[in-house]
Amino acid sequence: MKKVSNQFHEIASSYSEKLKAISEEKYSLKQLPKKWSKKEILGHLIDSAQTNIRRFVIGQYEELPKILYKQDEWVAIANYQNYKTSDLIELWRLLNHHAAIILANMSEEASKRKCDTNDSENHSIEWLAIDYIKHLLHHLHQILDLEPIAYP
Repeated sequence: MKKVSNQFHEIASSYSEKLKAISEEKYSLKQLPKKWSKKEILGHLIDSAQTNIRRFVIGQYEELPKILYKQDEWVAIANYQNYKTSDLIELWRLLNHHAAIILANMSEEASKRKCDTNDSENHSIEWLAIDYIKHLLHHLHQILDLEPIAYP
């Protein structure tokens, strides 16, 4: 899990600087009323980090914990559109560093434990961490208007 942990640290460090370069106007722009703004996408990544941190921790001591995430509800309730963008960036950065520390301290045996995410199959903590990196990069590229990265 050290390699995955290092990827979390690297992503949080390098992308947080890139996120700071976007104007507040671009962060707040909603292309369509039902589509998330860049600010809301960043909020979604904060929610995802929190949800995955719970999986990474609870999955180590509970047998097949069921930890779900209803993304639209979380983003709406948190009201990220009205957050200070610099606070969102810092919170996102810190949560991902925290996730990296948890993963760095995880045993190989613990990384194989599974969580129920209401998917068609239960996934190991290791699988969830790797999948979350793909998810992070997909949305970070959306926010930064970089080459799209496909995510299922």
